[in-house]
Amino acid sequence: MTFIEFKKLLLDAELTIPKFTALIKVSEKNIQAYKKKKEVPNAIASIAACFAKMNQEGIDYRTLINDLDLKKKEKKGAGFSKKKEEKKKEEK
Repeated sequence: MTFIEFKKLLLDAELTIPKFTALIKVSEKNIQAYKKKKEVPNAIASIAACFAKMNQEGIDYRTLINDLDLKKKEKKGAGFSKKKEEKKKEEK
């Protein structure tokens, strides 16, 4: 699916990109990166299509998704702060 088709589905679902990313607990930067690629992964496209259809049918998908209690994944890089945390753990 193209990024433009994806954005149209979000409009049909009455969502903006920031609201969509907050709902499914993913980074807005990740979704915006698909704009450069001009293509959206199948999983993200499927979610947007389902949200659009559910909204059209009058189904409150927001409550359904919120009830899943999704957790946003924290980025675990190899930056300086990570090394400091590991050093503190080793000292204890």
